[in-house]
Amino acid sequence: MIHIPRERLLHLFDAFLNCRLLVIGDLMLDRYIWGRVSRISPEAPVPVVEVESESVHFGGAANVAMNVSAMGASVFCVGLIGQDIHGETMKALFRENGFDQRGLIVDPGRPTTVKTRIIADSQHVVRTDLEETRLAEEAVEKQVIHLLNETGQDFQGIIIQDYNKGLLSPRLIREIIQYADSHHLMTFVDPKYTHFFEYQHVTLFKPNRKEASACLSNPLKTESDLINAAEQLFSRLNCRAVLITLGEEGMILFEPGKSLRQVPTRAMKVHDVSGAGDTVISVMAVAMASGATLPEAATMANHAAGIVCGEVGIVPIAKQPLFDAMLEAAGKS
Repeated sequence: MIHIPRERLLHLFDAFLNCRLLVIGDLMLDRYIWGRVSRISPEAPVPVVEVESESVHFGGAANVAMNVSAMGASVFCVGLIGQDIHGETMKALFRENGFDQRGLIVDPGRPTTVKTRIIADSQHVVRTDLEETRLAEEAVEKQVIHLLNETGQDFQGIIIQDYNKGLLSPRLIREIIQYADSHHLMTFVDPKYTHFFEYQHVTLFKPNRKEASACLSNPLKTESDLINAAEQLFSRLNCRAVLITLGEEGMILFEPGKSLRQVPTRAMKVHDVSGAGDTVISVMAVAMASGATLPEAATMANHAAGIVCGEVGIVPIAKQPLFDAMLEAAGKS
């Protein structure tokens, strides 16, 4: 990590308020069932969870948009929902959080993606997924491009959040990046396996170790493995920078012509890594679009990931706790 002086932090955090980002990707709902376990089922050797409460939150690209908004930046989120009760819930959450509902594209032929997590005694017991992963119809792609042409020039950057849930086809990915290039917008990509190498010429490519390892057929166990992976990614993607997240080990930042920069985790105690990747890409994008350097943005994102990993469940990073953590770190440097 690097030292960011207090005056620099104040300048960057103030600049967040003028930052405007477009998020395009797979929208999800994260549903939580909270309870406790006091016995084992007589029907099977599984715990019986006595439900105490339920909650529904943004997940996927919607969670990224929520993180961007929580940092004080403006955001327009584009994604796909079904014509179902969960789609109505997504609309309601958009309204509650002041998000523009024009970004919600409805496909009656598929369900809204929902991940249901059962949390018992602060432990993640099981997850169920309701989803359709086939690629969306061409008509949906055209709606995304229409929204991009209608709103994109008002933003400083685009976050592409790919969960392989069907919105982002190779053709749509290329069109989004071409639009960004032609309008001099930064592009920040959180990829998944299927379209991993479609993201050419982006500003920041942020896979996690598992994704990069699988797509490069490289175990990424050593520093040498990571350097080799970065060289392959730069060669195949022609991107400006690569950030590989390593879970509890922090993250690794690569820039062409510069030495590998390791950013150790800031998490004091890891309760739940769910949503940490969303937090990292959100903070990286807001910080860089607000004028932060890559190392400065990575330092901020690392602090943010450390904060959210200390919580149970997917929660957005809040601006003030992040600022306080950064200020404390600056004071100790």
